[in-house]
Formats: sequence, structure tokens, C-alpha cells
Amino acid sequence: MVRYLARRLPSAVAVLLLASLLIFFVLRLVPGDPASSLAGPDASAESIAAIRHSLGLDRSIPAQYVSWIGSVLTFDLGRSYVIGGQISDLVVSGLVNTVVLAVTALVLAVLVSLALSVAAVVWPKRWLTSAVAGFNTLAVALPPFVSGVLLVLVFAVLVPVLPSGGVPPQGFWVRPDISAQYLLLPAVCLALPVAAALTRFLTESLRTELSQPYVLTARALGVSRWNLVTRSALRNALPTMVTALGLHTGQLLGGAVLVEAIFAWPGIGQLIEQGISRRDYPVVQVLLLLSVSVFVLVQLVTDVVHAYLDPRIRIGGTS
Repeated sequence: MVRYLARRLPSAVAVLLLASLLIFFVLRLVPGDPASSLAGPDASAESIAAIRHSLGLDRSIPAQYVSWIGSVLTFDLGRSYVIGGQISDLVVSGLVNTVVLAVTALVLAVLVSLALSVAAVVWPKRWLTSAVAGFNTLAVALPPFVSGVLLVLVFAVLVPVLPSGGVPPQGFWVRPDISAQYLLLPAVCLALPVAAALTRFLTESLRTELSQPYVLTARALGVSRWNLVTRSALRNALPTMVTALGLHTGQLLGGAVLVEAIFAWPGIGQLIEQGISRRDYPVVQVLLLLSVSVFVLVQLVTDVVHAYLDPRIRIGGTS
């Protein structure tokens, strides 16, 4: 397993290096002067020049990139001139909220997909199959900005049983019951499309496993369909689900931007939106690189878990 991980690390580092280059140079192609945008319309030429010097914009582009990537590697992320405060403090605060929301949504998506897939395969009733297919279609067809608004209208306006947005005022760990109320609506909104995709992948994988010869032999010996699915087929189908989960993590992170805006959730997505709308380029650079880093890390973990569940992948990767 360690050798397999060592073989995957160089490609992950290469992706991060390429991403840092693209993020840095693409932002430099955006029309307008970052220093003028940060200084404001009434700023003097001296103020603009001072900001350009503090941001290092008066140096060559390669020198700016080397200075920026060096600061990132030493966790010296600089200061936000528009939003205000140290970028590291903004990132930590937003990252905690986003991680709590994303992990909750991920757990919900996995639990829903496991329950629906196993139920649809163990009890292949027409009405149950139609209900699962309808859920998948509806969850995929409705974008987060539609499902989020519907959830707020139903559960925060028409039947006011849950908060319409925001985070727990005393933090997530002081009152778990209050935190669950704040988390439920945005987590469900974020989890719906991922749960639908995972349900489709896992259901087809389980049906494929049930057509294998070992299943036919077990059924001939009198093993119940429940035991076949939960003890044999599900284990063999997990690598496919893990791969699908890794692929849809990007969708989860991308959807977090809209979900955080709908539910006023002060996470990384909302911070990215603020940085882009206010042209706070130092913040945007760091947040985009952080998003890519998280995605690469998730894909690396997915590959390792897949290799652990399926030894053929591990053996093939180290041969």
C-alpha cells in the first residue's frame, strides 16, 4: 500500500504545480488593475503605487509567481485589502464551516444511497424501483439554487421548523441539537444530487454482482437474497461506489458555493464569491489553489481506498 501511494504522489504534486501556474497567470489576464480595484475609485496615484508595491505587482510576472508560491508553501498567505484581515484567518474560519457542511452532506448522501440501492435490489418491486428512479431523476434535475429555495420555503416559511440560514451562534459543538437544525437544510440541499448519482452507480453494481456465478451457486444452496446483497455483493460493489464518490466530490465542492449563498453559510464558497465580486485577488488565488488541493487530496485518498478494497488495483499498480 505504501508503494502504491508513493507511485501516486508525483502525479498529485504535478497537478498542484500546474494548477498553481494556471491560477496565477489566468488571474493576471483579467482586465483591470488589481491595485486600482483594491485602492478604490478615489485613491491617489501614490496609494495605488503603494498597494502595487505591497502586492509585488511592480516586479516581473515570474518573480511574482515565485514569491507567491513560496509564501503559500510557508503558510504566509498575506492580507486581504478589501474583505479585511489576514487571509489565513479568513481561510481557517471559512474552511471549518465548509468542512462541517460538506462532511454532513457526504454522510447523508452515502447513507441515502446505501439504503435506496440495497432496498431496490433486495426487494425488486416495481413500485420501489419506480420510486428510486423518480428520486434519482428529480434530485439530478433540480439544481441546488432551486432545491435550496424550495427547502427554505417549505421548512422555514410555510412550516417554520428549521432555520432558513446561517450558522449556530455559539458554534457547532456547544449545542449539537441546535447545530443539527442549522445543518439539516443546507446539507440535504448539497447531498441530493450526489446521493442520486451514488444510488445509480451502486444499484447497477449490485445488480451486476447478482448475475455473477457465485451468486447463482449461493442461491441454489438456499442463501437468502438479503444475505447475498449485504454480505457478498455489497462488499464487491464498494470499489465502484468509492470511485464514484471521489468523482462526485468535485460536484459537492462546486455545489457548496451556491448552497452557502442560498443559506447564508459563511464558508469557503461564500468567501470565494466575495473575493471575486470585490476583485480581492490575493484571497481568490489562495482559495482557488486550496480548492484544487482539496480535490487532489480526495482523489488520492479515493485511489488508496479503492486499492485497499480491490487488491487487483494495488497489484497492477506496483507491477
